[in-house]
Amino acid sequence: MAAPAVGVEHSSAENKSEDANGPVENFSEVQKRPQFGTRFLTDPRQVFQHNAWDNVEWSAEQEAAAQKKVQENSQPLPAEKQEEFDSRANEYWNDFYTIHENRFFKDRHWLFTEFPELAPQQKHLQNTEEKKTTNDEPMNLLKVEHLSSPHSNGTFPGDSSSYRILEVGCGVGNTVFPILKTNNDPGLFVYSCDFSNTAIDLVKSNPEYDSARCHAFVHDMSEESAEYPIPNQSLDVIVLIFVLSALHPQKMQNAINRLARLLKPGGVLLLRDYGRYDMAQLRFKKGRCLSEHFYVRGDGTRVYFFTQDELHDFFSSAGLEKVQNMVDRRLQVNRGKQLTMYRVWVQCKYCKALAPS
Repeated sequence: MAAPAVGVEHSSAENKSEDANGPVENFSEVQKRPQFGTRFLTDPRQVFQHNAWDNVEWSAEQEAAAQKKVQENSQPLPAEKQEEFDSRANEYWNDFYTIHENRFFKDRHWLFTEFPELAPQQKHLQNTEEKKTTNDEPMNLLKVEHLSSPHSNGTFPGDSSSYRILEVGCGVGNTVFPILKTNNDPGLFVYSCDFSNTAIDLVKSNPEYDSARCHAFVHDMSEESAEYPIPNQSLDVIVLIFVLSALHPQKMQNAINRLARLLKPGGVLLLRDYGRYDMAQLRFKKGRCLSEHFYVRGDGTRVYFFTQDELHDFFSSAGLEKVQNMVDRRLQVNRGKQLTMYRVWVQCKYCKALAPS
């Protein structure tokens, strides 16, 4: 259910100038890539020298104009129409992937710069080798929750792995496959799930899909009764990239609570999503608003635009501790057409506290 990247109202992180089709760089090359927030526009005359600029300050007039634009288009649709978009959400996402398949697959080259937790963990690799040469039994964090999980027999996909990553809303694999290509950790296992069974079929049909290192499955993260095929306290990393924004706002907190229970103590949840007054929000026309800052696209898929405080409240209420919560205000440039586009994304890292020793 990763956000689509087609049409005016489908602008997403997939449009970033850093993204490009083609093979993933090796990890040493990835490490050299500058992080977001390191390219500053100090001379407006140089605006078309690069494809994007970081931390671009908005003027008071620009902020006021954005607020006015949102207010003008904030009349919500009737309740019955909102219910239709909610109840048929699965259909709309399946239709999207049926039409577009994997034509919008783009390797997210920025992944390992912004989220090094997804790259090979040197300390973890060393620990893995040490465990191979000792008779000491490693601490099993999974035993803590087996009594309350559906996996009481101790078997589940990737149960023998020592470093587990879950991406929720994997789409056609824009994050999963770069991880599998770049991270050669023998103890790595990646889980990928999506609301759309069409998207999961596309992931499984990809030649890069390896069931020995990855398990893809259909899952509705907003459904309380839907169980993940992995026990609580079993994951090192959870990835949410432009997916939480697709949920109804009233279902977001419960979805985060459920995910937080899957993390090991010390595990981390990584998020990147739409920020308030992003270009995509300002381009919505009248008749697209569902509720405050929550909209429906032309194809029936939905999107919410966050503030930092909203996301902090979600994660802290789930018992997670802040590592990072930042706004990435970027000025994207189309040098051919001499156009400028203002993007606003929020990037977060929140971890589960280590158990007291």
